[in-house]
Amino acid sequence: MDRLDTMRAMAAKQPKNALVRFGLANELLKANLLDEAATELAAYLGMYDDEGNGWLRYADTLTALGRHDEVAAAVAKGIDAATRFGHGTLVMEFEERFS
Repeated sequence: MDRLDTMRAMAAKQPKNALVRFGLANELLKANLLDEAATELAAYLGMYDDEGNGWLRYADTLTALGRHDEVAAAVAKGIDAATRFGHGTLVMEFEERFS
């Protein structure tokens, strides 16, 4: 069983475990399965107070999928989260990538 299969099995057993969902999303990104990764990132972000990194990955994924109408909201939420958690460098990264 490869890592992606392992993460899918873990998420199936623990669908409310935010960190498992984030791990699955990262494996999906590595496999370039962007639609499924976006779904998992959205699930993760809906259940966990992410510090900004997850929002950045989500905004990047939405951009790659051409879902530009959703990117601005993800960026705004990511900047808000990064600001709340004191991650100024991450705020700058959002601004550089998406302005």
